[in-house]
This record gives sequence, structure tokens and C-alpha cells, in this order.
Amino acid sequence: MESISKALFAIDDFVWGTPMTVIVLMTGMILSIRFGFRYQRKIRFNFRNTFGSMFGKGEGEGTVSGFRAACTALANTVGTGNISGVATAIVSGGPGALVWMWVSAFFGMSTKACEIIIGQRYREHYRKSMDEYVCDRSFVLKNALGWKRGAVVLAVFCFLFGPWTCSVQTEAVTGSMRQAFGLTPVYAVAAIGLTCLLTIWGGLRRISGVMSKAVPIMAALYILMGLGVILMNLREVPDVIMLILKSAVTPAAPLGGFAGASVRDAVRFGVARGIYSNDAGTGYGMIAHAPARTDHPVRQSVWGWGEIFLDTIVICSITAFTIIFTGAYHKSSVTSGALTTVAFTEAYGPAGGKMTAVAIAVFAWTTIIGMYYTCEKSVNYVFGDSEANRRMMPVYMIYYMIPSVVLYRVKADTLWAFTDILSAMYVAITIFIIIARHREIFRLFDDFWKRYLPAKERGENPPYVVFDCAEENPEEAAEQAE
Repeated sequence: MESISKALFAIDDFVWGTPMTVIVLMTGMILSIRFGFRYQRKIRFNFRNTFGSMFGKGEGEGTVSGFRAACTALANTVGTGNISGVATAIVSGGPGALVWMWVSAFFGMSTKACEIIIGQRYREHYRKSMDEYVCDRSFVLKNALGWKRGAVVLAVFCFLFGPWTCSVQTEAVTGSMRQAFGLTPVYAVAAIGLTCLLTIWGGLRRISGVMSKAVPIMAALYILMGLGVILMNLREVPDVIMLILKSAVTPAAPLGGFAGASVRDAVRFGVARGIYSNDAGTGYGMIAHAPARTDHPVRQSVWGWGEIFLDTIVICSITAFTIIFTGAYHKSSVTSGALTTVAFTEAYGPAGGKMTAVAIAVFAWTTIIGMYYTCEKSVNYVFGDSEANRRMMPVYMIYYMIPSVVLYRVKADTLWAFTDILSAMYVAITIFIIIARHREIFRLFDDFWKRYLPAKERGENPPYVVFDCAEENPEEAAEQAE
């Protein structure tokens, strides 16, 4: 295991070196400029079309409402990445890593919007096996670029190795539960494994229904806990902000148990953990939002702003401020979810640690469920809209849960290195897709802002802009069903 860990660390250092960081940030910058920073500056419009329309069913064709699709996406983003991911970023990159999480989030709003537009544009309606609109990177490679063989290889890789990234979730849960309650890890793992399996067994409608209730409630409670810590340390806010900003552009000095960090570490871990937390550029956005019921792909893409704002700008910041206010990152030798538990214990006493452990458990639970949905789409692609696809689902559900209940004993830094490597691969493929289909993305973006939205505001009723590649290629859909 030690040799495997060293190999993973070496690969992680290579793939998340300067080139990848620059590519990710530059992609978001260029897209933001092309979009006129609409996803960052149209706050009123963005809020009205996301959180302001949570209870609407949506217009157009789709499987679930735009809000439920967003909650499935938020199950991926609002998870232990906001808690254990931020903790490992600060331990490895110093307090300044938070600034680079903000930077990646700011420009990532445009990147994630592109993913959502692509997912809506190149989705297919699987009528026979599951009655659901589906899309992922493999569907786009086939429907947009005609790369059928490459799409199959990618799909197989994703559904085989995707579940292994969920081990960071159970590691965070076992560590925090042991820290707060002294709970034996096997009991926590068994509870998560069983309840996750029961939820995903119900398919997209049960997953989105559960997520639309669990994610907002847990996020609100965690935010209130974090705001309490900030209010208790209100006088120290200016000093902490200066420390964070200074550490982003100058090396962070060693302090207590904290070994110090270079600017390169701050950038690397801030960007990498930020991407893992908010999923901007990973391609998960095109998967989660493909089944959304919306009148235009660009309207649904606004949820990219909503997810990243809530995930990184709000929740990740609250975690980071709590860890820095309490000094937990240089007082304690633990990391990952256990470090955040220590921080809230410092702030609120034992009750705070217990509440944090529960929050981590719920966040991990929702993330594992949300991740299942993304991995399932790769299985759907390989087997097509057929009876074999329907029969394969229960088998894959069981396979999916195995890594979560087996690898929880592996060290957190090893699990995060493996997760970083897979994330880097997903990011590279997603950015390639965005570049390859940028003209179609820009066409739809301009169509919404220059034609569709003005017509709606004039009181007209322009036809919905919806897509179904299964209808565009009926012969191929028939072959898959057979």
C-alpha cells in the first residue's frame, strides 16, 4: 500500500502541476469573457431563475424539474468536498488555498454553464428501458463528434473506476464519527452502505426527490453553524482575511503542527479541491442537468452559477474560516473530515463536534448517491435503451457500493490523490469537448439572450428549444433497443 500511495502521489503531482492549473483557469477566463461575464454579474436574473423558481415544475421536455436536477448535481457538489476537501486543502496549501478556490469558482461558473448546455443539447430519451433523458461525456463523444468506439472505452472506464472515488466520502465519515462519538468505523460504513443502496434502488425520481429535501436542509444547518463561529470571532475577521489573502501570494510560514506551504501548493490544492467540490469542468454538470425540464438549455445553465455560489463561495468559505479561526489546522495532527470536526469542537465544545460529524455523514451520504447517478449514465450508454440496460442496473448498484464500504481504512491523502487523478482525467476530456463544440455552445447562448429571452419578455410564446438525439438518429436508437 505504501508503494501504491507513493505512485499515486507522484501521478497526482504531475497531473495537477502548473499546466493543468493554467488550463483550467484559462478556460474559465476565456469563456467568461466570451459570455460577457453574464453568469457572474447577472445576479438578479440568476437568482430568479434558480433559487427563485425552486418549486416550479419547469417548461419544455424532460424527466424532472430544473430544481430537482440541480439538487442531484448539488448532491455531488455540496458534500464532504466542502468539509474534508477544504480541510486537506488548508493543511496542504495553507490558508491561501481558499483564495484559489474562490478564483476557480468565479471562472468555473462559465465552465459549468457550458457543461449544462452540452448535456441538454446532446441528450437522448431512453423511452423503453427507463423513460429518462440521459447524457454524459460518452453520449457527447458519439452524438457530437461521432466517436463511437472512444465513447464506449470512456464509458467502461467511468463505470468501473468512478465508484472508487466515493471512498473519500466514507473515510471522512468514519474519521469524524470516531473523533466525535468514538464510533467503530464498521458501523458507520454499514449504515451508509445500506441506506445509500436503498435510495439508489429507486432510480432518478427517488434520488432527485430525496436530494431536493436533504441537500437544502443540511446545507442550511451547516451554514448556520459556520456563521455562528464567524459571529463569535467577529473582531478577528479582518486579520483572518489578511492572512488568507497574504498566504495566497506568499509562502505560508510553518506554525505549530502546520509544516508551511508554498504559493504553488496554495494554487494547486486550492484549484484541485475547488474543482472537486463544485465539479466545474469535470463533466458532471452535463450528466445531472440532462434530464431537466426546461424551455431552453441556457436557462438551465444558470444553475451552474447557483451550485457554485452555494458550494464554494458560501459553504467552503465557512469551513475554511472555521478551521482558521480556531487554529485547528496547526493545533491538530488530523486532517480531512476529522480536522473540521476538531475545529467545530473548539468553537462549540463537544456538541459542536457531534453536530459536525452528523453533517459530514449526511453530506457524504448525499454525495455517494449523487455520484451513483453520474456513474450509472456510463452503464446506460454501453447497454443502450434496451432490456439489457434495465437488467444491468441492480447488478451495477451493488458493484457501485463496494469501494465505499471496503476502502474506508485507507489514509485520506492516498484516497484524495486517487480522486484527484480521476478528476484531472475528467477535466481534460470535458475541456476538450467544450473546445470542440464551442460554436454550438455560443450559438445557443446567443440565441437565448438575443432572440428567445427578448421574445418572452415581449409577451410572445416562442417554441421551446429542446433536444433529443435519439429522435435525430432513430435508426441508431432502434439498433440499441434491439
